[in-house]
Amino acid sequence: MAWQDGTFAPPGEPGVTGDLFSPACPTRQLLDRIGDKWTSMLIKVLAENHPAELGFADLRRRAPGVSNKMLSQTLQSLSRDGLVTRRVEASVPPRVYYTLTSLGLSLDAPLGAVRAWAEQHISAIEASRRRPAQ
Repeated sequence: MAWQDGTFAPPGEPGVTGDLFSPACPTRQLLDRIGDKWTSMLIKVLAENHPAELGFADLRRRAPGVSNKMLSQTLQSLSRDGLVTRRVEASVPPRVYYTLTSLGLSLDAPLGAVRAWAEQHISAIEASRRRPAQ
């Protein structure tokens, strides 16, 4: 958003959306996060179980192919962004549980629409991938 003098407000200012084409734009960084396949999968799994909590091992079983490291990093990012709450149960070893916040739950429908679009159009995408490059 440009001010009257032609300068730009810093991203994060109330009412300012930033510059999606700038790598430093917070909106772009958020889109990078929510566009990640593991984020989409975890939001779906947590939303299906909301408001119940799921443990780390449960999430790993329900997200085939995710490594412990990637699951941990994704959950940390979602927690830092306020999309997931994390609860540690004092035990040996400690048990960690996750659930969506209301903000995280609000993300399920938009990501669901993207998943539905992908399912609807995967045949056309795969057909394009099989065509020789031009």
